[in-house]
Amino acid sequence: MRESTRALILCLGLLSAGVASAAAAAARPPGRADPGPAPMSNDVRQVAGWVNASGDSHGLPFVLVDKVGARVFVFYPDGRLRGTSPVLLGAARGDDSVPGIGDRKLSTIRPEERTTPAGRFVASIGNDLGEKDIVWVDYAAAISLHRVITSNSKERRLQRLATPSTLDNRISYGCINVPARFYDTVVRPAFTGTNGIVYILPEIRPIRSVFPGYRADAHGRTEVTSAAPAQ
Repeated sequence: MRESTRALILCLGLLSAGVASAAAAAARPPGRADPGPAPMSNDVRQVAGWVNASGDSHGLPFVLVDKVGARVFVFYPDGRLRGTSPVLLGAARGDDSVPGIGDRKLSTIRPEERTTPAGRFVASIGNDLGEKDIVWVDYAAAISLHRVITSNSKERRLQRLATPSTLDNRISYGCINVPARFYDTVVRPAFTGTNGIVYILPEIRPIRSVFPGYRADAHGRTEVTSAAPAQ
C-alpha cells in the first residue's frame, strides 16, 4: 500500500472538462484514424498502426501517450479509438526514470528527475489504500495513470490545461494524469477485468529505440479505425 500512496502523491494532475468525442467515426472508411476534436500526430498514427498490424498488444486494450502533444489515446483491443484526452505529465523532459526513484522521498527528487518514462508497459488497475483505483504503468518507478487531483489551487492546474501551450501540461513527478470523467468513462472500463498495454512515446529518443519492433511505411499509413468514446 505504501507504493500506491506514494505514486498518487507523486502524480498530482489537473481536472479537465469532459471526454473528447470521436464523432462521425462510422462515416469514415476502414483503416483510417479519426483524430476527433484533437489532432493525432503522425507518430501516434504510425505507432497505433504498427500495434494493430503487428499484434504487439496481444489482443489487449492499449493506450498511447503522446508526451510532445500532451494527449492520451485509449484503444479497444481491435484497434478502434475509444477516447482521447489532454493530460499532465512529468515536469522534466526525458524518456527514462532515474533508477530507484520509486523508493525515494518526494523531497529528494530534483526537478530535472521528474520525467515520464517512454516505453511499452503491461498495465493493470490497482488501488490507493483500497479507496481509489489507479492504473499501474511502471510499479517499480511509481508511475501510474490516474484521475487528477486539484487540491492545491496555487498550481492553477485547470488553467494550465486550458491554455494552448502544451508546456503548461508538464507539472507531475512523472505520472500520467487524466480528467476524472475521462478516467471513469474511458480508462477504467478499458482496464476492468483485464490488463492492458501502455505505450509512452519518447520525446528525445527515436521511436525505434524505444519500441524495437516498430515499423512504419514511408507514407505513414496505419491500420487504425475509430469509434465513439465509451459513455
